[in-house]
Amino acid sequence: MFYPTIFLPTLHHIVEQAKQLKDAHTSEKNAPVNYACIFCQNEQEYEQFYTAASEMGKVIKETPSGELFHITPVDTVAGKLQLVKIRKPDPTRPERGDADFTVADYDTFKKAYMSKEGFKLIENRPDIIEMIELMDPSFDVRAYFSKVPLDVFYKLT
Repeated sequence: MFYPTIFLPTLHHIVEQAKQLKDAHTSEKNAPVNYACIFCQNEQEYEQFYTAASEMGKVIKETPSGELFHITPVDTVAGKLQLVKIRKPDPTRPERGDADFTVADYDTFKKAYMSKEGFKLIENRPDIIEMIELMDPSFDVRAYFSKVPLDVFYKLT
């Protein structure tokens, strides 16, 4: 069984770092995590993380960039995590991964933060709901805030 040795520590690292990123740039200190994505850095890593995620759950969506898994819930520093994407190697994603957080009032959050450095609006595309991306080069992760949290979008809550 592979996932306890590499997979879970990687997920915990991504969520913990993304929470620190979120907390450094927003007042949403208690926003829970609803999704995390591991950015695989090579094909071998992709195969290892894909196998590990398969051991913990099932694919609920296939995308060109990787599969989305509904896994057995994992306790993290930002709440229970049950949605994990294993992203195929991509040179535009040198970070370790990203995590999405559920904010209490998305529209108020959007108004408060869109003019601040590091925040970028990702508008609706065919299979992506509107979300706000937060990046800071001093972190090896990204944080996102979706208009409709992904666990709600996929009807897991």
